[in-house]
Amino acid sequence: MSDLLVLGIETSCDETSAAVLHGAHDLRAHVILSQDLHAVYGGVVPELAARAHLQVVDDVVGRALDDAGCMLAELDGIGVTAGPGLIGALLVGVCWAKAAAYASGVPIVGVHHMEAHLFAPHIEDAAAEPPFVALLVSGGHTLLLHATAWGEYQLLGRTRDDAAGEAFDKVARLLGLPYPGGAPLEALATEGDPGRYSFPRPLLASSGKKSAATEALDFSFSGLKTAVATQVAELEANGGLDAERAHVAASFQAAVNDVLATRAAQAVERTGTDRILVAGGVSANSALRRELRRRHPPEVDLFHATPRLSVDNGAMVARTAAFRLGLGESSDLDLSADASLPFPGLRK
Repeated sequence: MSDLLVLGIETSCDETSAAVLHGAHDLRAHVILSQDLHAVYGGVVPELAARAHLQVVDDVVGRALDDAGCMLAELDGIGVTAGPGLIGALLVGVCWAKAAAYASGVPIVGVHHMEAHLFAPHIEDAAAEPPFVALLVSGGHTLLLHATAWGEYQLLGRTRDDAAGEAFDKVARLLGLPYPGGAPLEALATEGDPGRYSFPRPLLASSGKKSAATEALDFSFSGLKTAVATQVAELEANGGLDAERAHVAASFQAAVNDVLATRAAQAVERTGTDRILVAGGVSANSALRRELRRRHPPEVDLFHATPRLSVDNGAMVARTAAFRLGLGESSDLDLSADASLPFPGLRK
C-alpha cells in the first residue's frame, strides 16, 4: 500500500472534492469546492446539490490531477464515495469514477463515507491508527465505535434521531445564523455563558440507573433541539432573544459536547482503550476537542484532523481506497451508489 497512487472523489453531500494521495501520508493534491447555493434555503437541497456536482466534477478532478502532475492511467486506483449520502449527489461521483476507471483501465473502489472519516486524521498523523475509540460526528451521522484494527469495528453507540451536526445546524437557524451553522454557532458561543441555560443531556443516566440506552452508549439530540426551540420561542415572545442569543448558543454547545465527551469517556472505560479518535465535520469544533481533552489524563491520546480534513473531502476517500486496494479489494464496474450503504467490518 505504501507505494500506491490513488485518486479520491467525494460527492456525498455539498462538497465536490478530489485528491491524489501517494501512500498513506503524501497528499500530492487536494481540491474542495463547497456549494454556497444552499445557504438561502437553510439546508442542503438534494436536487440542487446533485446538479452542482455535475457542473463542476470534471474541473475539480482535473485540477487535482494537474496539481499532482499525473494522468489517470498513472494511478493505481480510483476511490469514490459510494454511500451513505444523498443518492443523486453520490451518483455523480460514482458515475464519473466508473467512466474514468473504464477508460483508463485503473481499478475502482467504492468507499464508505464514514469509514473514510476514520482515516482522515491518519493522513496527517501516522500515530492515529487502531486500536482506538472512534467518535464520528457529522451533519448526518453520530457513531461511537471501537476500532481494533483498520477494517474491524465494533459498534458501541449511534444516534437514535438527529445527528450532532444536524442539531448544530438547526439550532443555528433558530438563532438566525447562516448555514452551515456549526462554525457561526461556535463563534457566537464564545461570547456567551454556557451555564446560563440548563438544557437536557438526552440518554445520559442521571441517577446511576442503567438502561438499554445507557448500555448501548447511544445518542439522542432531538429532545435537546426541542428544548432550545422552546427557550428561543419564549425569549422571542418577551423580546429578549437578542440579549440572550450568545448564552443560548453557549449553553446548547455545552450540552452537545457534554453528551459526546461523556459517551467517549464511557467507551474508553468499557474498552480499556487509552486512545480516542474524533472525526467528521463536528470534530472541527474546538470546544468539543477541549472538553474531550479535559475529561482524560495526558496519557490518553486524542487524535483529530485539521479542519480541512474534518469536512467531507477527497483525501480521506483516497486513503480508504488505498487501504482496501492493499487488501486486494476492488469494485466491479457495476458499482452503484447506496444512500444507506452498510459500514464495512462493523459488528455489534
